[in-house]
Amino acid sequence: MSANPDAEPRTTSGHMTIWEHIAELRSRLIKVMIAVGLGAILGWILFPWVFDILQTPFRDLVENRGGRIVANAPLQAFSTRLKVAGYLGIVFAMPVILWQLWRFVTPGLYPHEKKYAIPFTVTSLVLFALGASLAYYTLNPALEFLIGVGGDDIEPYYTVDSYIMLIVWMMIGFGIGFEVPVLLVALQMVGILTPRKLLSWWRIAIVLNVVAAAVITPSGDPITMMALAVPMTVLYLMSIGVGALFLRLRRRKAERAGTAA
Repeated sequence: MSANPDAEPRTTSGHMTIWEHIAELRSRLIKVMIAVGLGAILGWILFPWVFDILQTPFRDLVENRGGRIVANAPLQAFSTRLKVAGYLGIVFAMPVILWQLWRFVTPGLYPHEKKYAIPFTVTSLVLFALGASLAYYTLNPALEFLIGVGGDDIEPYYTVDSYIMLIVWMMIGFGIGFEVPVLLVALQMVGILTPRKLLSWWRIAIVLNVVAAAVITPSGDPITMMALAVPMTVLYLMSIGVGALFLRLRRRKAERAGTAA
């Protein structure tokens, strides 16, 4: 007899009931929160090293013209370190987050498709890291534009909060932008989108990529915008190719299974 007579049982096909989905989501969210918390502790410890790296583009630009990063409130340094620790916690917990996300959506896939969990997780991590790295290396032209737009009479004195948050949000924005192809491939795998449909949207995709780049990049200069828009467009087209390849392999397996039967 069931311990909870009111609970909705599993269907004979093996699909989970709504209550089982909620319980699973709760369990996975708890695991994610624990991972983020542990990552945030590590981020707090590593903050001085990370802050030194994030200051490098600013130091390179203001070496011969003065300028400093300052705190203009008693708690600003503390709150900035707390925020950065939280963001680093998410970054360090990203493998756990992606793994839990994948495990949550796998009930919608065929059993032989669940083997893509590790490639999905690794690809997502690599693309996010590439996007964040690209953002970091485009900081110099972005900051040069922001510093130079006011003329030589303005000396750059940034608060630690505004400077760090500018860089952090830029890196997160680039990283998320690079995750879009993974989402598109996943949507093709579950049948929500098709390669043909995505290919028909290529003009819209280019416009949306440019708009997204303009929103994400702080300076708005064409070099930085193109540094994000062009890779996102290339990744969009690559996701179509990957989705088409996956669907072709699925059809071949289905045909072989039908022939064998």
